[in-house]
Amino acid sequence: MAMKLPPYLRPLLAMGFLALACGEGEEPTAPPDSGTSVDAGTRTDAGTTVDAGSDAGQSTDDAGTTEDAGSDVDSGTNDAGTEVEVDAGTSVDAGTTEDAGTTVDAGTTVDAGTTVDAGTTVDAGTTEDAGTTTDGGSADAGPIGETDTDGGYTQIRLMAANLSSGNGQDYDPGHGIRLMQGVKPDVVMIQEFNYKSDSASDMRSMVDMIGAGFYYYRETGAQIPNGIISRYPIIESGEWKDAKVSNRDFAWARIDIPGPRDLWAISVHLLTTSSSNRNAEATQLVGYIKANIPEGDYLAIGGDFNTDSRSEACLTTFKQVVDIAGPHPADKNGKEGTNAGRSKPYDHVIVDSDLRQYQVPTVIGASTFNNGLVLDSRVYTPISEIYPALNSDSGASSMQHMGVIKTFRTPNF
Repeated sequence: MAMKLPPYLRPLLAMGFLALACGEGEEPTAPPDSGTSVDAGTRTDAGTTVDAGSDAGQSTDDAGTTEDAGSDVDSGTNDAGTEVEVDAGTSVDAGTTEDAGTTVDAGTTVDAGTTVDAGTTVDAGTTEDAGTTTDGGSADAGPIGETDTDGGYTQIRLMAANLSSGNGQDYDPGHGIRLMQGVKPDVVMIQEFNYKSDSASDMRSMVDMIGAGFYYYRETGAQIPNGIISRYPIIESGEWKDAKVSNRDFAWARIDIPGPRDLWAISVHLLTTSSSNRNAEATQLVGYIKANIPEGDYLAIGGDFNTDSRSEACLTTFKQVVDIAGPHPADKNGKEGTNAGRSKPYDHVIVDSDLRQYQVPTVIGASTFNNGLVLDSRVYTPISEIYPALNSDSGASSMQHMGVIKTFRTPNF
């Protein structure tokens, strides 16, 4: 179990005496591939009860390049051009310049949250208010939305969000921001994390629209960066190298949720080129997890896996550290697919068995989703439950993915 700071020391974290998640210009963690001082040992198999199977006949050859230029190509050929999703049906999953480098990532480590914009006691609540077992990180930690503490437990809503739109692979058009606002997540594992100029002030503005004063980490030096947005304090963060691609890595954050265990959230964006490349990425990430994350902490992996089926090899590989078994999130009509055409399970929120035991239905307004929600505003009714999202947002130009949400009720003791 990871050692956590006692409540009387947590104000020191917020005032800058411990600036692990928000130091400007500094990498907040040890170098990639190294064990942390809190490593409680290698992480063992999380032990699911259902094996997702093997690669279901996918080619083991890399049908594209080993380096993703950034686009989401569903054809399995290469990632250098546009993406036209053959099964989309509603909107073209393409942007002519999306992964070609049109969006310049100006973010540096300041994007991970400086002491001004992501970790001060004024900006996001003190660490004492956001993480003690008595307060539970509710009213004092910023707008709580539809999650709160109850009876010594905290409901935490996790979301995977590759919800950029338009031609720049960013959130400036506003469709994805509205979708996130509508479902009020507590922790977002976000992909293509670009907004306007990508300056620290622009990123702070975007995060505040999702949750006022929320903490965030955004990987640096990436064309289409991954990141984490969190209601609760990010006490450590960084990125692990994805050897298969040059324009993003695996972004991770250690989050001080209420209770004695921390939550490690990892945001991923796997390649579209082939299932064998995706499995290689999964194998690499599992190695990082086993070397760096204490077994006693909670683990969540979320994001755009680009998986064509639930039997892909990468999901079986992830089974070493997380529970991949169903039942799976679905929309109001019971449909599980998360690509634009709703036929493939591109996007996932998967957690370790320690956290999976606390999963509860996701409740939004008067609606209950027993296994979690696939957020497609085109079919969501009544749309007023996810205001300010619009029915048209999930069908916006180049909106290639649906959001995925799961909710967990974790003990504060």
